[in-house]
Amino acid sequence: MQYKQALLEPIQLGALQLKNRVIMAPMTRSRADNKDNVPTDLHAEYYKQRSSAGLIISEGSQVSERAIGYINTPGIHTEKQVEGWKKVTKAVHDEGGLIFIQLWHVGRISHPDFHHGEKPWAPSAINPNAQSFTPEGLKDTVTPHEMTIDEVKKTVQEFKAAAKFAADANFDGVEIHASNGYLFHQFFNNSSNQRTDEYGGSLENKTRFLFEVLDAVKVFIPENRIGIRLNPSLHGIFGMEADEETIPTFEYIVKKLNDYDLAYLHLSEPFNDVSEYDFLVDNIAEHFRPLYNGNLMINAGFNRESGNEVIENKKADCVAFGKPYISNPDLVERFEAKAKLTDWDEVTFYTPGKKGYTDYNKLPVNQE
Repeated sequence: MQYKQALLEPIQLGALQLKNRVIMAPMTRSRADNKDNVPTDLHAEYYKQRSSAGLIISEGSQVSERAIGYINTPGIHTEKQVEGWKKVTKAVHDEGGLIFIQLWHVGRISHPDFHHGEKPWAPSAINPNAQSFTPEGLKDTVTPHEMTIDEVKKTVQEFKAAAKFAADANFDGVEIHASNGYLFHQFFNNSSNQRTDEYGGSLENKTRFLFEVLDAVKVFIPENRIGIRLNPSLHGIFGMEADEETIPTFEYIVKKLNDYDLAYLHLSEPFNDVSEYDFLVDNIAEHFRPLYNGNLMINAGFNRESGNEVIENKKADCVAFGKPYISNPDLVERFEAKAKLTDWDEVTFYTPGKKGYTDYNKLPVNQE
C-alpha cells in the first residue's frame, strides 16, 4: 500500500504496531478537579476522541503525592486512580487506539501548599525561582528540601509502584518524563544538582537516578513498552540554566539508552531560541539521530509539512503533536485530507469542565 504522507505510514514501536506516526503528545490539562486526583468520564471522552492517533501519550501523572506540583492533575498511585484510568484505556482501546501513561514527578517545581506545608524534594536545596500553579493560583517556588540517598531510593520505588498501577490500569506502556525541568532533569543539570555523593558530579552519577528508575519500571512494564522523554537544550525555562556540560550529559544518556530495547526515545526541539549559546544544540533531531539506534520521536512546533519532512529526511521516526491535538481531535484525518486546522483557545487549557476540552468538532466524514 502506498502512503502519500510519511506521517500516515504505520510503524513498529517496540511491542506495538502503530497505524500511523502521528503521536498525541503529553499535555497537562488540569481536569482532575476532585480531591483524589482521579481521572473521570470526561478524561475518557477526551482521549477517546483522539484515538485515531498512532499513539496517545497521556498527560503527566504524578507517581505519588510528593510528586504533585500543579493543580488538578491526575495521579497513578492509588487504586481509585487506577479505576479512573481504566475508563480511559477502555475508551481508547474500544476505538482501536493505543495509549501510554506519562509518569511524572515535578521535584522542586512545586510548592509547600501541595505537601502539607513541607518543602518539595529536589537533588539540591536550590530554588528554581519559578512558579507553581497551586489551588490559590500561581505562587513563587521555594528553596526545596535536598533529598537524602534514602529518599532518592524511596522515589525510585514510587516509580516502580506507579508502573505496576499503570499495568493494572491496562495502559499499553509508559513514558518516563525526564524532561522540562522536572525531577530527573534537575538531577542532570549542574544548576540544580550540586551533590557530592553517588547522585552528583560525574555524568554517570547525575544520570544514575534515571537508570535506576528505568530498571525498576521494567519489572512491571517490558522495556519495549517504555518510552523516555528528554529536552536536551532547555535553557532559561522551568528554572533550568544550561552550561557546557549539558549536551554531553544528554549524549551520555542517549548512548546508554541504546543498551535498552525501548519503545522509543522522545526528544523536544528547543522551546526558545538557543542559537546564541554555542554550548547548546538548536536542531535536536539532527544532532541526536546518529547517536540513538532505536525509534526516535520528536516534538515541539511541528505541523503537517515539517512533520512529514523530518521523517522523510530520516531525522526522526514519528512526530508528537501537542497544541494541534487540543483543538483537532481528528488530527490524523485532517492531515490525510490536508484540511485546515482549528485554532486552540489558550484560556481553556487548564480550566475545569468540557469547554475547550471535549467540545472541539471533528470534520464531517465526507469532507476532503
